[in-house]
Amino acid sequence: MPEPKNPDYERVVRASFAAQPAMATIGARLTRVVPGETEVRIPFRPDLTQQHGFLHAGVVATALDSACGYAAFSLMPEGAGVLTIEFKTNLLAPAKGEALIARARVVRAGRTITVCQGEAVMVREGAETAVATMMATIMTVRDRPDVVG
Repeated sequence: MPEPKNPDYERVVRASFAAQPAMATIGARLTRVVPGETEVRIPFRPDLTQQHGFLHAGVVATALDSACGYAAFSLMPEGAGVLTIEFKTNLLAPAKGEALIARARVVRAGRTITVCQGEAVMVREGAETAVATMMATIMTVRDRPDVVG
Protein backbone atom coordinates (compact mmCIF):
# COMPACT_ATOMS: atom_id res chain seq x y z
CA MET A 1 0.00 0.00 0.00
CA PRO A 2 1.42 3.43 -0.92
CA GLU A 3 2.34 5.84 1.85
CA PRO A 4 0.20 9.00 2.08
CA LYS A 5 2.11 12.30 2.34
CA ASN A 6 -0.64 13.74 4.55
CA PRO A 7 -1.29 11.74 7.73
CA ASP A 8 -4.79 13.27 7.80
CA TYR A 9 -5.50 12.07 4.23
CA GLU A 10 -8.82 10.34 4.95
CA ARG A 11 -10.39 13.37 6.63
CA VAL A 12 -9.31 15.79 3.87
CA VAL A 13 -10.43 13.42 1.10
CA ARG A 14 -13.85 13.00 2.71
CA ALA A 15 -14.19 16.75 3.36
CA SER A 16 -13.31 17.60 -0.25
CA PHE A 17 -15.75 15.01 -1.60
CA ALA A 18 -18.50 16.33 0.69
CA ALA A 19 -17.92 19.86 -0.66
CA GLN A 20 -18.93 18.83 -4.22
CA PRO A 21 -22.54 19.79 -5.02
CA ALA A 22 -22.41 17.54 -8.11
CA MET A 23 -21.82 14.45 -5.98
CA ALA A 24 -24.74 15.37 -3.71
CA THR A 25 -26.97 15.96 -6.73
CA ILE A 26 -26.41 12.45 -8.07
CA GLY A 27 -26.54 10.86 -4.61
CA ALA A 28 -22.92 9.68 -4.62
CA ARG A 29 -21.28 8.51 -1.42
CA LEU A 30 -17.59 7.97 -0.77
CA THR A 31 -17.68 4.48 0.73
CA ARG A 32 -13.97 3.62 0.94
CA VAL A 33 -10.79 5.64 1.34
CA VAL A 34 -7.38 4.03 1.84
CA PRO A 35 -4.03 5.32 0.61
CA GLY A 36 -4.14 5.26 -3.18
CA GLU A 37 -7.64 3.73 -3.44
CA THR A 38 -11.23 4.92 -3.21
CA GLU A 39 -14.74 3.72 -3.88
CA VAL A 40 -17.77 5.81 -4.82
CA ARG A 41 -21.30 4.39 -4.72
CA ILE A 42 -24.39 5.78 -6.46
CA PRO A 43 -27.82 4.20 -5.98
CA PHE A 44 -29.69 3.61 -9.23
CA ARG A 45 -32.29 6.33 -9.80
CA PRO A 46 -34.60 6.70 -12.79
CA ASP A 47 -33.81 10.44 -13.00
CA LEU A 48 -30.15 9.58 -13.75
CA THR A 49 -30.94 7.35 -16.73
CA GLN A 50 -30.80 7.78 -20.48
CA GLN A 51 -33.65 7.03 -22.87
CA HIS A 52 -33.38 3.21 -22.56
CA GLY A 53 -33.48 3.19 -18.77
CA PHE A 54 -29.75 2.60 -18.25
CA LEU A 55 -27.72 4.78 -15.89
CA HIS A 56 -26.40 7.58 -18.13
CA ALA A 57 -22.79 7.22 -19.31
CA GLY A 58 -22.12 10.73 -18.02
CA VAL A 59 -23.07 9.64 -14.50
CA VAL A 60 -20.83 6.57 -14.79
CA ALA A 61 -17.92 8.72 -16.02
CA THR A 62 -18.54 11.29 -13.28
CA ALA A 63 -18.35 8.61 -10.59
CA LEU A 64 -15.16 7.17 -12.06
CA ASP A 65 -13.60 10.62 -12.40
CA SER A 66 -14.25 11.39 -8.73
CA ALA A 67 -13.02 7.96 -7.61
CA CYS A 68 -9.79 8.40 -9.60
CA GLY A 69 -9.30 11.98 -8.41
CA TYR A 70 -9.73 11.08 -4.77
CA ALA A 71 -7.51 8.00 -5.03
CA ALA A 72 -4.81 10.38 -6.27
CA PHE A 73 -5.66 13.04 -3.67
CA SER A 74 -5.24 10.50 -0.86
CA LEU A 75 -1.50 10.46 -1.64
CA MET A 76 -1.01 14.22 -2.06
CA PRO A 77 0.69 16.50 0.48
CA GLU A 78 -1.19 18.68 2.93
CA GLY A 79 -2.56 21.87 1.37
CA ALA A 80 -2.60 20.48 -2.18
CA GLY A 81 -5.49 20.64 -4.59
CA VAL A 82 -6.54 18.00 -7.08
CA LEU A 83 -7.66 18.47 -10.69
CA THR A 84 -8.27 16.00 -13.50
CA ILE A 85 -6.18 16.64 -16.60
CA GLU A 86 -7.71 13.96 -18.82
CA PHE A 87 -9.44 10.61 -18.79
CA LYS A 88 -10.43 7.86 -21.17
CA THR A 89 -13.49 5.78 -20.48
CA ASN A 90 -14.48 2.50 -22.05
CA LEU A 91 -18.14 1.57 -21.63
CA LEU A 92 -18.42 -2.20 -21.41
CA ALA A 93 -22.09 -2.95 -20.71
CA PRO A 94 -25.36 -1.12 -20.03
CA ALA A 95 -25.50 0.20 -16.46
CA LYS A 96 -28.65 -1.38 -15.03
CA GLY A 97 -29.06 -2.62 -11.47
CA GLU A 98 -29.47 -1.40 -7.91
CA ALA A 99 -26.26 0.62 -7.55
CA LEU A 100 -23.14 1.73 -9.35
CA ILE A 101 -19.80 1.25 -7.61
CA ALA A 102 -16.79 3.10 -9.01
CA ARG A 103 -13.45 1.85 -7.66
CA ALA A 104 -10.13 3.51 -8.40
CA ARG A 105 -6.49 2.98 -7.58
CA VAL A 106 -3.31 4.86 -8.22
CA VAL A 107 -1.10 3.26 -10.84
CA ARG A 108 1.73 5.77 -10.43
CA ALA A 109 1.94 8.80 -8.17
CA GLY A 110 4.44 11.43 -9.24
CA ARG A 111 5.22 14.83 -7.75
CA THR A 112 2.81 16.64 -10.08
CA ILE A 113 1.09 13.98 -12.21
CA THR A 114 -0.67 10.86 -10.96
CA VAL A 115 -2.11 8.13 -13.18
CA CYS A 116 -5.12 6.20 -11.91
CA GLN A 117 -7.17 3.28 -13.12
CA GLY A 118 -10.85 2.89 -12.36
CA GLU A 119 -13.53 0.29 -12.82
CA ALA A 120 -17.28 0.76 -12.51
CA VAL A 121 -19.62 -2.11 -11.74
CA MET A 122 -23.37 -2.34 -11.36
CA VAL A 123 -24.71 -4.39 -8.49
CA ARG A 124 -27.78 -6.44 -9.39
CA GLU A 125 -29.21 -9.11 -7.09
CA GLY A 126 -25.90 -9.28 -5.21
CA ALA A 127 -23.77 -9.83 -8.32
CA GLU A 128 -21.41 -7.28 -9.86
CA THR A 129 -21.20 -6.65 -13.60
CA ALA A 130 -18.37 -4.53 -15.02
CA VAL A 131 -19.85 -1.59 -16.95
CA ALA A 132 -16.89 0.75 -17.53
CA THR A 133 -13.18 1.29 -17.10
CA MET A 134 -11.22 4.53 -16.89
CA MET A 135 -7.61 5.64 -17.13
CA ALA A 136 -7.18 9.12 -15.67
CA THR A 137 -4.36 11.61 -15.36
CA ILE A 138 -4.64 13.75 -12.24
CA MET A 139 -2.65 16.87 -11.35
CA THR A 140 -1.40 17.90 -7.92
CA VAL A 141 -2.05 21.64 -7.58
CA ARG A 142 0.27 23.61 -5.30
CA ASP A 143 0.43 27.24 -4.24
CA ARG A 144 -3.09 28.08 -5.45
CA PRO A 145 -5.27 29.18 -2.53
CA ASP A 146 -8.33 28.94 -4.79
CA VAL A 147 -7.63 25.23 -5.51
CA VAL A 148 -7.17 23.41 -2.20
CA GLY A 149 -8.82 20.07 -1.58
